Amino acid sequence: MSLTLALAGDTMLGRGVADKLGRTAEPEAFVSAEVCQRLAGADLVLLNLECCLSDRGTPWPGRRFRFRAPPQAADLLAGLGVGCVTLANNHALDYGPDALRDTCRHLTRAGIRHVGVGDHLAEARRPLQVEVGGLRIAIVAFADHPTDFAAGVSHIGIAHADLATGTPSWLRETVSSLRDRADTVLLTPHWGPNMVTEPLPYIRHSADALLAAGVTLVAGHSAHVFHGVAPPVLYDLGDFLDDYATDPLTRNDLGLLWLVTLDEHGPVRLRALPLKLGYAHTRTATGDDWRWIRDRFTVACARLDSSVRVTGQDLVVELRDQPGGTP
Repeated sequence: MSLTLALAGDTMLGRGVADKLGRTAEPEAFVSAEVCQRLAGADLVLLNLECCLSDRGTPWPGRRFRFRAPPQAADLLAGLGVGCVTLANNHALDYGPDALRDTCRHLTRAGIRHVGVGDHLAEARRPLQVEVGGLRIAIVAFADHPTDFAAGVSHIGIAHADLATGTPSWLRETVSSLRDRADTVLLTPHWGPNMVTEPLPYIRHSADALLAAGVTLVAGHSAHVFHGVAPPVLYDLGDFLDDYATDPLTRNDLGLLWLVTLDEHGPVRLRALPLKLGYAHTRTATGDDWRWIRDRFTVACARLDSSVRVTGQDLVVELRDQPGGTP
């Protein structure tokens, strides 16, 4: 028994993407046919939704960037086959509590689950448990910033964990409670600063602590550029769809769609499809862009003691030792 989990990184559907949504919500207007086909081949698609879905709300004070997409963005996500999003990030409350509640409502209407936020602390921290293809997957989401978005005992917000001083006990205990109730415990954290090209030491320490607590797969995000893999930790998924300016050094316009094979014992293998992000449109990477992604990903993985092989246009990393060699 096995299935494919598609993991996409930061997805921002406001600003220029929202303008395009005013004209069409057809998936292939935003994501190429080949990428759509890869998503359609997955048993579950999960991404980090880095914006509100609402036509109302009050801008959160002191924010340099605020992202809000129209309600029909939920239909675009559904059309792409997205089954779950994490909302525990630094844009969930860009337009305040009303817009966050709208986001949850529009996602639910479109048949998309969400995790990492809630009307109170216990709800924000609550894992999402789903059964897909006969396998039980428990999803835990949190963000390590910003502190002013953190849910409280009686107020709405994100699941927040301050990792700078260590991994909080509530997070370790949440993970431990899931070990006997799930085939895979998926941790999807929004951690670390933007535009760094490798995980910082405190991120690596937290990943180790949470693996020891019972996490079986980590899929992080926040940097806007992909990081290497230290199986079973995908430190940063990079970006998936947005209208962001491109940094010429870190190349946040080049990314990966992460396709993870799971079985009843957890993650087996990663197949990563190289992507080229344009203005409100994402397609498969080709030519020099594909080679840049291959080379950077290979080096980044080697620094974390993992290896990459090329299969067609995919970059493959084994997430678990295979008996008798690598198939």
